[in-house]
Amino acid sequence: MKNTLAIDIGGTKFSMAVFEGEKMVRRESRATEKEGGRDWMLDQVVSIACRWKEDLRLDRCGIGFGGPVNFLEQRIALSTHVGGWRDFLLPAYIERAVGVPALMDNDANAGALGEALHGAGRGAGSMFYMTLSTGIGGGIFCDGKIWRGADSWAGEIGHLSIRPDGPECLCGARGCFERICCGLWLENEHGKPAKELLRDAEFVRRYVVDLALGLKTCVMLLNPARIVIGGGISKAGDSLFVPLRAELRRQITGWSGARIDVVPAELGDDSVLYGALALAREIERI
Repeated sequence: MKNTLAIDIGGTKFSMAVFEGEKMVRRESRATEKEGGRDWMLDQVVSIACRWKEDLRLDRCGIGFGGPVNFLEQRIALSTHVGGWRDFLLPAYIERAVGVPALMDNDANAGALGEALHGAGRGAGSMFYMTLSTGIGGGIFCDGKIWRGADSWAGEIGHLSIRPDGPECLCGARGCFERICCGLWLENEHGKPAKELLRDAEFVRRYVVDLALGLKTCVMLLNPARIVIGGGISKAGDSLFVPLRAELRRQITGWSGARIDVVPAELGDDSVLYGALALAREIERI
């Protein structure tokens, strides 16, 4: 039985875990210091991993990173939330610093793997996973694997324009799904954390219109058996998901037979960590 180091690097926090087989035996999470940038994050991750290595064997490592990743080259393309990551070979760095082989994907793809194999996507066959948190990302799971597209950019639902005349996004486009609906911009525009805003039923009624606009694209283009939504905003539960399903039914083209099976992530904050576990198993096959 192999031990796996799992790493989840997000926009506002990072989490790490060790799995003995499929059992999580260690877990730690810390807030991100944006001012510290990449170097601060690397020091934190390596420090925790090396501390765990003092009494646990680590055989391999899986990483979910909160930004676009070139999967074939195992290179971070960029991060719009924390600077210093562009073109960085993170798995190679972990291999040198921690002494274990590593494999990386973006956090949405890792979350999709975690939920498909261990969480709310089990048995669905095909699934679209959306992380709805600091930013918005998507992962497409079908026939037992992630579909990454020709250049590793598949699933970037956060940068579809749902309001072409809307506000400018960090990516430079206008009215992006992420710019309208993610936690970062909700707090910037309304002065309250998303968790607090979603307690207001009238706010939710307006919010799900835009949320459904983005998800309608996914439903009509991919026709997934299930949509699983993870990330901090998904923790609002029925107060978000009940009106969201109703709004999707209203928006989906009348003749479409596509199913509207939209559920919260079952693994909560651990979706990406379980996905990193699944990623690490691929190391022997590469």
